[in-house]
Amino acid sequence: MAVMERRVTLKSAAQIERMAVAGRLVSDVLDRVGEAIRPGVTTAELDALAEGLIRAAGATPSFIGVPGHRDPYRHSLCISIDDEVVHGVPGRRRVAEGQIISVDAGAIVEGWHGDSARTWLVGEVPAAVRALVDATRRAMYAGIAAARPGNHISHISAAVEDVALEGGYGVVRQFVGHGIGTEMHEEPQVTNFRSGQRGRRLEPGLCLAIEPMFTLGGHEVDVRPDGWTVATRDGRLAAHWEHTIAITADGPRILTEGPVATPGAASAG
Repeated sequence: MAVMERRVTLKSAAQIERMAVAGRLVSDVLDRVGEAIRPGVTTAELDALAEGLIRAAGATPSFIGVPGHRDPYRHSLCISIDDEVVHGVPGRRRVAEGQIISVDAGAIVEGWHGDSARTWLVGEVPAAVRALVDATRRAMYAGIAAARPGNHISHISAAVEDVALEGGYGVVRQFVGHGIGTEMHEEPQVTNFRSGQRGRRLEPGLCLAIEPMFTLGGHEVDVRPDGWTVATRDGRLAAHWEHTIAITADGPRILTEGPVATPGAASAG
């Protein structure tokens, strides 16, 4: 989930370990949700599964209560289907064969957030759609690889955008990655495109959520009448991948790492 930025904080090694606990929980939740994605399941059922897993672990869903344009968000997951980019609201919709499903999850453990997203393919999809999902995932890892001490935010942005340019994909500009810690959204913003500014210098202790959002068309998006769901303006498909990372003296450490592929009817990329 991407909303306005807040403040920059640097975390100690002990605090990063606490964030890793939240990150591992989010990874486990996404694994279980991925196993449950199949034609016929409702997005509300997936959301209920995630909330149950988070609360059973003694944690709190990060997204519930996030302020919105009208009302706070009321769900544990954002589930975005096909041309929806981010912030899709769970409900009565049933997953169908041939769709792509982006799931964003967040959890708070002892005051520390983990935030991650994956895009799944439901059954058979055209090769171009599979390539979009794969490229978005590769761009996320390219951005993570660039998150090394001494680099700047612009190095992450350029690494992500280069993957999009190579494949000819649209890069959503209105929603970006962010800092993370005791607040889900902290500074700095992490754009997925070159902004013309170097941005903050990267140093150990800085924790970021890196989350490319690519489309098969243009970068323009609109917010739907529910006040949350962000969809491509041209109706073309979109994909979204995200990891929470910590920058250490040895380079980036992924705090929400977990198996990418999951059993069941859907596959991740």
